[in-house]
Amino acid sequence: MTTVVGVRFKKAGKIYYFDPDGMDIAEGNSVIVETARGVEFGYVVVGPKEVSEEEIVPPLKKVIRVASKEDHEIHERNKQKAVDAFHICEKKIAEHGLDMRLIDVEYTFDNNKVIFYFTADGRVDFRELVKDLAAIFKTRIELRQIGVRDEAKMIGGLGPCGRLTCCSTFLGEFDPVSIKMAKDQSLSLNPSKISGLCGRLMCCLKYENEMYEKLLEKLPPIGAIAITPKGKGIIVETHTLLEMVKVKVKLEDDTEDIFCYKLSDIEITDEIDPEYQNNPEVLNEVDVLEGDEKDCE
Repeated sequence: MTTVVGVRFKKAGKIYYFDPDGMDIAEGNSVIVETARGVEFGYVVVGPKEVSEEEIVPPLKKVIRVASKEDHEIHERNKQKAVDAFHICEKKIAEHGLDMRLIDVEYTFDNNKVIFYFTADGRVDFRELVKDLAAIFKTRIELRQIGVRDEAKMIGGLGPCGRLTCCSTFLGEFDPVSIKMAKDQSLSLNPSKISGLCGRLMCCLKYENEMYEKLLEKLPPIGAIAITPKGKGIIVETHTLLEMVKVKVKLEDDTEDIFCYKLSDIEITDEIDPEYQNNPEVLNEVDVLEGDEKDCE
């Protein structure tokens, strides 16, 4: 086991482990560390803890020092310089007529490098732009093309739910998201309703999916035969979070009606109604029931 501290360099950024090197470091401290990009200013978001060797990406670098007042002042100056560099770079992009959109600018703590993040539809020949920027800033220049999800994370904004985007507030890393997750959560497959600001599937589909998977294990399939207080019926719709189902029951007067039941109030048999077995047309008709007056609450 190795003692490490978890450091972030941006809000909702990825957490990197560093060796505290015997220093008294606590969660909430600011530290100066050496990274592959150079010396950086970061925030301790995970206090000293023991981790196994498998959780560490070697070589494990050491924390240089806990940030001093002077270090904080340098960090603030770098952030202001990055704002100025952003405007300068935008003008140079326009002068060169490049089809690219500048997203963010970042100075390393030691000012040895300025990193410009941009998006573009394809490859961009920015060699002349780099020469101009190097002549202006007199330091190493790096232009890094990012994807639409990283763009949304850096810029932030309001998601379809009305809250600040998850990626810009607390999600440290992007996980793969599939359309199957939307299906499991009974969401509309309309792209405009399940896509985030980036145009990709919403990240919340992933971290909410585990709960849906557990609940779906309890729910019977559409078309299953159930024994209800009203008699034997066919399950025509399921409500995952409520753990309830809609059952079409044939009544004594030969009429049919739909009732909502909790799973605990009915008995699910192993039978599947023949009409629902491998019959996509019948299964698609179940969607019509979403507007039924008998909503489960």
